[in-house]
Amino acid sequence: MSAPDGSPVGAERSIGQLFASATTEMSALVHDEIALAKAQLKQDVKRGAVSGGAFAVAAVVLLFSLPMLNFALAYGIQAWSGGWSLGWCFLLSFLANLLVVGVLVLIGVFFFKKASKSKGPQKVAASVKETAGVLGNAKPHPRPAIEDRAPEAIEAVARSSS
Repeated sequence: MSAPDGSPVGAERSIGQLFASATTEMSALVHDEIALAKAQLKQDVKRGAVSGGAFAVAAVVLLFSLPMLNFALAYGIQAWSGGWSLGWCFLLSFLANLLVVGVLVLIGVFFFKKASKSKGPQKVAASVKETAGVLGNAKPHPRPAIEDRAPEAIEAVARSSS
């Protein structure tokens, strides 16, 4: 098994190698946090677009379908009912159109609330702050004095730093 920089695990590494490894890991962490934020924002935008699309479809249905649907539905209701007044038949056809528009508006409101509740960027910011807090509190492991180390470890450090 080896460390991210390719050196064997448990081997003594120089301060430069440790710093390079930490820098690489921090860079990867920041890139991953940015990618996560982008993915969450993309999802929020998609939900907002679905909400806007549902509202737009509701408006189009209301505006463009009313004349034709009202005439067809009113005459259909009159033929089906067996002689109701044409005025009541037109009123019933209008109420049917309002029912369709109401359903589309409810769909739009549902997706709008879902998009506005999303806490995607706030979660990423909290994660970044937590990572920074952990790194700020990190302390190096205490190393034994050079006199206490085995001669093999001293040679390994000397070879790795040269």
